Amino acid sequence: MPSNQPRHLSTAEERRETVLRTAISAFAARGYWGTATTEVAKAAGISQAYVYRLFPSKELLFVAVVERCFVQVRAALERAAAKATGSSPEVVLRAMGDAYAQLISDNDLMLIQLHAQAAAVSESAVRDAVRQGYARLVEYVRGASGGDEQQVQEFFARGMLCHLLVSIEADEVKAPWTRTLTAGITHY
Repeated sequence: MPSNQPRHLSTAEERRETVLRTAISAFAARGYWGTATTEVAKAAGISQAYVYRLFPSKELLFVAVVERCFVQVRAALERAAAKATGSSPEVVLRAMGDAYAQLISDNDLMLIQLHAQAAAVSESAVRDAVRQGYARLVEYVRGASGGDEQQVQEFFARGMLCHLLVSIEADEVKAPWTRTLTAGITHY
């Protein structure tokens, strides 16, 4: 029996969102070089040709994924800065750092960042996306926190250290070297 309700067709923008969500998981699992667009298409329930209609190359799809992750990071930092319990650079940076630590407990986001940094070494479009993403984040963190050069640098250095600690599950190893690296760093 045919339904009396009109059939809802996905718009290109809805499909684009589906492909991006699917691609984040696929690229997080296997990285830029290990992920085929056929996998993304199959998981998204569309043809590979349609993926290429939305994203003309695998590189552009990965760049869109990287950009999406930077948007997520920025949004988390903005929310944290707005909720900070004070306005000093130390308080705002601490709030943003805590929000970032919670954010990278989502392995997909952290893995995309790590894979993007690895791919940036040899893929110029990815390198440009990572550069632009960090440029925007650094300027946002500087402006929102009022921190000086050293404070902002330390904020990002601590974030990179957090990536390492989470990726190697350093909190699972009870040894002097892990105590040194994890001192003062919150894990979620």
